[in-house]
Amino acid sequence: MNLLLLSNSRSPDGGYLDHAVELVRELAGARTKALFLPFAGVTTTWDEYTDKVRQALAPAGLTVTGAHTVKAGDLDAFELVIVGGGNTFQLLQQARQRGWLQAIRRAAFAGLPYMGWSAGSNLACPTICTTNDMPIVDPGGFDALGLIDVQINPHYTNALPVGHQGETRDQRLAEFMALRPEVKIVALPEGDWLRVRGKQISLDGPFPARLLQGGKEPVELATPAQLPA
Repeated sequence: MNLLLLSNSRSPDGGYLDHAVELVRELAGARTKALFLPFAGVTTTWDEYTDKVRQALAPAGLTVTGAHTVKAGDLDAFELVIVGGGNTFQLLQQARQRGWLQAIRRAAFAGLPYMGWSAGSNLACPTICTTNDMPIVDPGGFDALGLIDVQINPHYTNALPVGHQGETRDQRLAEFMALRPEVKIVALPEGDWLRVRGKQISLDGPFPARLLQGGKEPVELATPAQLPA
């Protein structure tokens, strides 16, 4: 397994994937032919989304092809899979309907490098149930790629605006854990990422993350760190 799972796409100064270029270069190695799944894009066209990622990752030496322009049976022509953020429910729906879900799962378990951010990181989890997104479409089930055995909650923050009376993120995650105590969740602040090599999952980035496990108090993980098995 060779995965790079980012919490988000933008650096604090607003630069698009700036913080990911060196990480992608390390992930890809000598590989250059990348397949990009733009299906999480809702308020942009998939051509526009693909072009945006193509330009952002050009410094890493990648040539990027949109998955909406080829068929799942063509996956063997690519050396790296990239999955962008946006709406996780539409991403899963389209990936499933177009045959990419099964094809990518099989290839990733065989060693094909995989990079995702936000919704793209959620897709690598057992399910998409820890996404922050609205269910704007029916994805045909919540099961995702299952490339790792933990759930990711991207864009993690427990900040609450003054006067806001809704639940905090920690409260939402506690609700999830109350009903799914067997699940392990890594809450990733923006700027952080998980790097998966084989069965080892390492955490890195500028901020501490949180690890939630059923029956235990949440644990703050300073970076860098190895996730416990």
